Amino acid sequence: MELNSKIPEGPIQEKWDRHRFEMKLVNPANKRKYTIIVIGTGLAGASAAASFAELGYNVKSFCFQDSPRRAHSIAAQGGINAAKNYQNDGDSIWRLFYDTVKGGDYRAREANVYRLAQISVNIIDQCVAQGVPFAREYGGVLSNRSFGGAQVSRTFYARGQTGQQLLLGCYSALSRQIEAGKVKMYPYTEMLDVVIVDGHAKGIVTRNLRTGKIESHAGDAVVLATGGYSNVFFLSTNAMGCNVTASWRAYKRGAGFANPCFTQIHPTCIPVSGDHQSKLTLMSESLRNDGRIWVPKKKGDTRAPTEIPEEERDYYLERRYPSFGNLVPRDVASRAAKERCDAGYGVGPGGLGVYLDFSDAIKRLGRQVIEDRYGNLFEMYERITGENPYETPMRIFPAPHYTMGGLWVDYNLMTTVPGLYAIGEANFSDHGANRLGASALMQGLADGYFVIPYTIGDYLAGVAPGSVDTSHSAFSDAEREVKQKIEKLLSINGKASIDSIHKQLGRLLWDKCGMSRNAEGLKEALSKIPEIRERFWREVSVPGSGEDLNQALEKAGRVADFLEFAEIMCHDALSREESCGAHFREEYQTEDGEALRNDNDYCYGAVWEFKGDNQQPVMHKEPFTFEYIPLKQRNYK
Repeated sequence: MELNSKIPEGPIQEKWDRHRFEMKLVNPANKRKYTIIVIGTGLAGASAAASFAELGYNVKSFCFQDSPRRAHSIAAQGGINAAKNYQNDGDSIWRLFYDTVKGGDYRAREANVYRLAQISVNIIDQCVAQGVPFAREYGGVLSNRSFGGAQVSRTFYARGQTGQQLLLGCYSALSRQIEAGKVKMYPYTEMLDVVIVDGHAKGIVTRNLRTGKIESHAGDAVVLATGGYSNVFFLSTNAMGCNVTASWRAYKRGAGFANPCFTQIHPTCIPVSGDHQSKLTLMSESLRNDGRIWVPKKKGDTRAPTEIPEEERDYYLERRYPSFGNLVPRDVASRAAKERCDAGYGVGPGGLGVYLDFSDAIKRLGRQVIEDRYGNLFEMYERITGENPYETPMRIFPAPHYTMGGLWVDYNLMTTVPGLYAIGEANFSDHGANRLGASALMQGLADGYFVIPYTIGDYLAGVAPGSVDTSHSAFSDAEREVKQKIEKLLSINGKASIDSIHKQLGRLLWDKCGMSRNAEGLKEALSKIPEIRERFWREVSVPGSGEDLNQALEKAGRVADFLEFAEIMCHDALSREESCGAHFREEYQTEDGEALRNDNDYCYGAVWEFKGDNQQPVMHKEPFTFEYIPLKQRNYK
């Protein structure tokens, strides 16, 4: 496997503009001859599909939901970053670039991160033009708030439903192209394989989730916009349908998988309430603007929070990190909460919680201001917990959320398979070892609206349109493999539920490859994962047939992929003998418990290559060089 990042020459401020000029173009008359397949309709997928169609390409868009509007991007709450500097508080493209590289603990590609910061200012204009109802100040200008890992206010928001409003903007653009006939939409359709012809991605194999029909679709390029894989932990903030299947099947067809162990733990999640739960609920990081995080100073204090006087409260983030306080990055806040709870200061059932308290903000600003900013989030919290956060502090605890790892892509967002692209959370490119809050929406829209519409043309200009159709033997071969796997799942006739095995895997990963890892635990996980996988293929129960709607079959296929993917996740964590960002190896930490990087030996992206079932994957390295932001120990104190 050859890793060529294709980073343009020249000063970093000029790389993207120079690259856009130097790339090959497809003229408007020829664009009509090409078909692009886009899998996923979240912010990255919907914006890419709409943009391709606006340019004149023919687009096939796939989602497994009943509507593109149900993509998990709607769950994003707090906002989207952009270096507009409307607050006149010192922000700039360079500062956003710096904060993102530092927040990712220097494990991302400088050129990609600078481009992201550069494009961020265009995204806001695009979304406003589409009618996205961002919050505004009294005079009508767009409002900004702070987020973790930054000392400026650069986050644009629409109350606590920013992802939903941004997705509606993408969806309107996509719907316009569906109506125009340039996008053919395939809802209720799951991608189960990538079809490779002469080394190039030329199509996909899908299953219609209502009828069970296996179909092939040919295209001149394939774009994966299928999100992240945090549901490997079973309990996560992701929607129930989120999975690794599309990326994993692409990996098994030759696409390198980069940094799979870089999984983000979000610090403000509603704590687990029992074994009955199938997912967790996120409370937006934006709440840390006005909410103060604390635990009792006395271990095992069971008093109601309102009965604990101020002098007996430990505002531990403000104490440890006076410069950033409650707005430290997610990995730092999560580890600090875990440390307090492990030390016996946690609150709520099992001591697995800390308080997020708005009483000071309500006294300072009034309840109405807080309600205007966070009302729907407070309402959601009360519906789930039965507690009123205006009157008693929220209880929060860290939980699996975003994944920084993903398919390796070059500067053009192409994977190691020519013609196969990965955008948004499905790729690894921009966030390093820890994503700053409000940067996911920024990357998804940057990739979809402003990067891949340019870069895909550079590839297509050298490809004959429609050179391969579904009559090619590669499609029938891929269909046969997909059907065989489905038949194998349906033939097991075991008695174990799919969820019970997924829970067993998720608990193992959370304990051994979750918020903190060590060599002993990772080796234990690597010895147990094959046992769980063997149990799955021997004992799982998958009722029904493959010829109709069968949600058990859908879930079983995704869990089967998680059971394979979990191994390279642990291999990756074991091989990286350092702590960086959200990858916290207990053996490698500073005297005061912070992540301790090893830049001499591990300043690279780890890219894993599939070598066959039951074979050890091979790791390749993309070295990261830092020419513009010198490597140094992160400090948020």
